[in-house]
Amino acid sequence: MQPSNVLILGASYGSLLATRLLMAGHRVTLVCTRGTAELINRDGTLVRFPVKGRGELVAVDSRALPGQLTAVTPEQVVPAAYDLVVLGMQDAQYGADGVRQLMARVAAARKPCLAIMNMPPLPYLQRVPGLDTAALRACYTDPAVWDGFDPALVSLASPDPQAFRPPEQPKNVLQVGLPTNFKAARFEAPAHTDLLRRLESDIEQARFSVDGEPLQLPVKLKVHDSLFVPLAKWPMLVTGNYRCIQADGMRSIRDAVHGDLEHARRIYQWVVDLCTRLGAAPEDLVPFDKYAQAAASLLKPSSAARALFGGATDIERVDKLVQLIARQLGQPSTFVDDTVRLVDERLARNRAA
Repeated sequence: MQPSNVLILGASYGSLLATRLLMAGHRVTLVCTRGTAELINRDGTLVRFPVKGRGELVAVDSRALPGQLTAVTPEQVVPAAYDLVVLGMQDAQYGADGVRQLMARVAAARKPCLAIMNMPPLPYLQRVPGLDTAALRACYTDPAVWDGFDPALVSLASPDPQAFRPPEQPKNVLQVGLPTNFKAARFEAPAHTDLLRRLESDIEQARFSVDGEPLQLPVKLKVHDSLFVPLAKWPMLVTGNYRCIQADGMRSIRDAVHGDLEHARRIYQWVVDLCTRLGAAPEDLVPFDKYAQAAASLLKPSSAARALFGGATDIERVDKLVQLIARQLGQPSTFVDDTVRLVDERLARNRAA
């Protein structure tokens, strides 16, 4: 097997996919801040996975894996050296000085880019027939970041796995809370989709040895022919993640969903219907009952809620994206409008402070 060179922007959530690629023997470069890069180059990354049938988390140290890991700052990156670019940062981070210039170099290098973001890149949405993406630019912190990208070279993976940095742990440590899969849509060019399928196969075959026992770890890459599979995350985000945000505080994803299960079911189904109108097939999406079962174990507020109530002045606005798409399709919703209003109000308060 010839190892692939994969560039991943974002060393937090990105280190999860990086670990699975390193297990399969590939070469990964993580883009992050100078301090985090120095930490990772010295101590590697440590990702803790829950594994079915084992009481304790399985800790995977990148230094013990067959692949090669390097961490760099944005200005050090030459995108032409890579086979695949993975976009693993939050929307607001792409406009930061240094990252913005790197994104321009990535676009110019014409390398296939796979986003593992909740917020789909604008070039990916340009691949969805019938969408007026110019009217969606207001959902992005810095939409001009995406202007140089060829939509044919941009795809999206639904970032279903939940992971977090444990409190009081260094920035090279990540813990997986919900060990589901990255579900990627195909690229337009068969050669680029073939690359994803090779990575999918390599991750599937990789094993991690614990006390002499070869374990198949969770969180895999699954590649789909449908362009719409990554939209499966939208009903989850609108029903759970953004509804953690309340006027006077935040609540857990479990409480947002299970506090009134039938109301949550109606919201979820409305977003499913919206995705279907865009072109998704029923099998592309996740049934509500399966999502509700997973949500029952999500005992913390969403990262968007935690960021907002931590004073963030920008967060990813999938809520607003869904609102504007629904209006384009003549399908507005008062509950989405209410959610967008709550987020807008909290952001305005944070920016004023």
